[in-house]
Amino acid sequence: MTAGMSQTRKRLMPFGMRGRAFGTLAMASALSVGFAGTASADVDPQSKQWYLASMHAEEMWKTTTGKGIKVAVIDSGVNPETPSLKGQVLEGFDATGVSGDEFDDYDGHGTTMAELIAGTGDGAGLKGLAPDAKIIPMRISDTELQNEESVNAHDTADAIRAAADSDAQIISMSFASDFPGREERAAAEYAESKGKLFFAGVGNNAKEGNKEQYPAAYPQVVGVAATDSDGSASAYSQHGEIVDIAAPGDGIPRWCDDSFERYCQGDGGTSAATAITSAAAALIWSAHPEWTANQVLRVLFDTAGRDWEKGTLSNYLGHGLIRPSMNILKGKGDPGDPDVSPLTNEKTSGSAGSAAPSASASSQPDEKAEAGDAAMAGSSAETDGGGRTGLIIGGVAVVLVLGGAAFAFARKRRTT
Repeated sequence: MTAGMSQTRKRLMPFGMRGRAFGTLAMASALSVGFAGTASADVDPQSKQWYLASMHAEEMWKTTTGKGIKVAVIDSGVNPETPSLKGQVLEGFDATGVSGDEFDDYDGHGTTMAELIAGTGDGAGLKGLAPDAKIIPMRISDTELQNEESVNAHDTADAIRAAADSDAQIISMSFASDFPGREERAAAEYAESKGKLFFAGVGNNAKEGNKEQYPAAYPQVVGVAATDSDGSASAYSQHGEIVDIAAPGDGIPRWCDDSFERYCQGDGGTSAATAITSAAAALIWSAHPEWTANQVLRVLFDTAGRDWEKGTLSNYLGHGLIRPSMNILKGKGDPGDPDVSPLTNEKTSGSAGSAAPSASASSQPDEKAEAGDAAMAGSSAETDGGGRTGLIIGGVAVVLVLGGAAFAFARKRRTT
């Protein structure tokens, strides 16, 4: 954070009225319809986790459950006593400088993210996509806490460094700021040097300025966008060169507050999308423990659902929508060079692991999914009267609207 600049960090979970994007272009917002972001409380959370079946989670869990992988969750803290997280949360770090510790979640947001990653589903709680992964909580402050108490001005940078020094292979951060910070940027570089895979949400303010968010905008961090159940970019999900990949975000339940008495229905936003992407990476890394962070990420990119030229990126969906089942169940995806970042195409330091890809990996070019593959959700039929074709995550991504105008062809990851 530059001198004299307010931190103003926001959670990436949206609230209130939101829209559904009908495509991957700026025109999408003009074609949207509104829906309630916070419906009734006391929901059955697992019944609302629509993406698990579409992502073939049950089938993947027969092969890999994320065992052996630790995910550092940089957020509002993680409550280890929810039924779904008992036994799942390890000792972490509290960077806030206020009372409490990393196990004191001051609003429920961090606990929700942890459950989406590694929840066991016990007690009818949220079921994580990587239910045998472990969580290392790193607590930081949000805007509200900053307004109430005197917090550590560099808590985000301190938390990223603590995560980099921890046993976590993956860092998941569903917080964002409008402003870059020198210490935070250096911490992101440090995390890369330690061989970590760092995911962060791109933000939920597409209609309120669409300003780049940090840490997602740093070159070493994977920016994650959100989609609806048809696989289309969510209207609130921010877009531009900050986006590297996309994952489900709409209609995902959350803990209502810090009392942990009930779940509320609403949009998970790019917060949930980031957690789910982190869990997908945990599944792949657990199946291929000899890989480096670069190889896991390259396979996530390589197998993402899209219907545009491989190697080009959508400003709304990046490389496309995550499809970990394409690697885990079908052996697709080229892990490539263990020491070269797929974000920058530059050599990285601290990349521990074997250069030899798993026997299940394929070096073939990106292929359309077989006809028998199930769709993530929805169908490829036109809907909503807008002539929109839904994006099929488990099969073929179909989002080309108005030709190639939506894409930054062969763009290089943003530089310093």
